[in-house]
Amino acid sequence: MDICRPVTKEVLTNPIHIQTTGGDLSFHSARDIANREAKKLCSDPMLLAWYEKKTGRYSPPVDCCGEEKPSWVVYAESRGGNITIDINQEEYVFIYTDAP
Repeated sequence: MDICRPVTKEVLTNPIHIQTTGGDLSFHSARDIANREAKKLCSDPMLLAWYEKKTGRYSPPVDCCGEEKPSWVVYAESRGGNITIDINQEEYVFIYTDAP
């Protein structure tokens, strides 16, 4: 999976920025932090997409589509993704929807 567009704060819609300290953050720990933050905004958030800078991995693994944003961001936003959690300046990004 190659990123077709770089992940920067400019391509994220209204991100909630979280800064952590204390060493190397694992994907699972970052996801737990993002889940807790999203639950502060709605009772049952659904994770639509995520990105991990260290490995370049993202989900869903959709192909690049010539958009100005990474394909996984376009995917999430087109499906109602309206809660974006940005951990450690795009080290991890999680996009949720609050729609049932």
